[in-house]
Amino acid sequence: MFVVALACLLLGYPVAFTLGGVAVLFAGIGIATGAFHGSFLTALPQRVFGIMGNFTLLAIPAFVFMGAMLERTGLAEQLLEAMARVLGRVRGGLALAVVVVVALLAATTGVVAATVITMGLISLPTMLRHNYDKSLATGVISASGTLGQIIPPSIVLVVLADQLGISVGDLFIGSVIPGLLMAVIFALYVLIIAQLKPNLAPPLSSLENGHSLGEDLWQAMPLILPPLVLILLVLGSIFFGISTPTEAGAMGAVGTMAMAAQNGRLTLRTIRDVSDSTLSTTVMVMFILLGSTAFSLVFRGFHGDQLIADLLLRLPGDAMGFLILNMITIFVLGFFIDFFEIAFIVVPLFAPVAQTLFGSEALIWYGVIVGANLQSSFLTPPFGFALFYLRSVAPPQVTTGDIYRGAIPFILLQLLVLVLIILFPQLVTALPHLVA
Repeated sequence: MFVVALACLLLGYPVAFTLGGVAVLFAGIGIATGAFHGSFLTALPQRVFGIMGNFTLLAIPAFVFMGAMLERTGLAEQLLEAMARVLGRVRGGLALAVVVVVALLAATTGVVAATVITMGLISLPTMLRHNYDKSLATGVISASGTLGQIIPPSIVLVVLADQLGISVGDLFIGSVIPGLLMAVIFALYVLIIAQLKPNLAPPLSSLENGHSLGEDLWQAMPLILPPLVLILLVLGSIFFGISTPTEAGAMGAVGTMAMAAQNGRLTLRTIRDVSDSTLSTTVMVMFILLGSTAFSLVFRGFHGDQLIADLLLRLPGDAMGFLILNMITIFVLGFFIDFFEIAFIVVPLFAPVAQTLFGSEALIWYGVIVGANLQSSFLTPPFGFALFYLRSVAPPQVTTGDIYRGAIPFILLQLLVLVLIILFPQLVTALPHLVA
């Protein structure tokens, strides 16, 4: 089943229909051969209704709506321009501004496509105009765009929490330090490479816009403060137990509409476009979830889950051997398939074994390291989706090779953070223990 599903995905069939179709095909084979009884499938309707009634999953359309609203109303563009004026005087300042702005956007939305496309349209031409190296510029944009997958609120974390059976709020809290660490390491890399190789990232002229640093800071504050307040409202309400992630997401969606209205950009056309984008993304996620549910049910009907568990529990090295194989598998699959496929197909196979080896309390740590690993799937050639998003809006002088070369250093930095999280679980567990 797993091989057939993977082959169909590589041939380009839609994920949801691949999972559901393979489930139907092998259910027929199982019933025809007597491998399991047809009554086994009677659990499927109850599972579907359970998914549709899952209150936690309502967070997905809320967070997607936030990201789409920030992108469509130009608020993200304003924020980037403000940070570029403040940081542009530093060598590598434009690239640093991209990292800072995307980290802020990641903490309010968590949608990779919107972030990468927006940054590609706004910042890439500016960096190229100021003689930035093409690989560095594209690498910073595509890698920073993936921060939304590890910095909460994140759709990846919502999906992982659902698949692991743990609290979304706890997973959000546990991923804060690793997410910020990832952003800080990206920023340090930009600053260091700009100092070591000045020709890659020249500074802007301090007199280019005719303003002093103080004037630029004063002009930037009205653009920077609203997103910061929104971040504090959304994440703070989750951290302090005031609201659930779903409720916080709804509050954030209203907050982005208020920001758009304040800037005179909230129109009926904008609301319609944002709602259409939110609906299409949410329907895609839900169809994948339904297909993966059917797939996992039939897979268990063949006792595939028990087979996988027995194999993984007998690996040499016990827990560490399992973890190494787990991380390598997810990383390699990330070269070829999207994080949704990995989260819905592979994670359910590994999760019961992880709970057995690490215990229920360690599932938050396990979820964060899986999320950090899945983040790299957006950057790894040949099918890194962040690379595709950037390629679609990059100027003609930027080649696909430039984009691939630019991603490699950031993939290594992501793996460095992943190793640090594995070696120092306190990076994940410190905040949840403090909040508890």
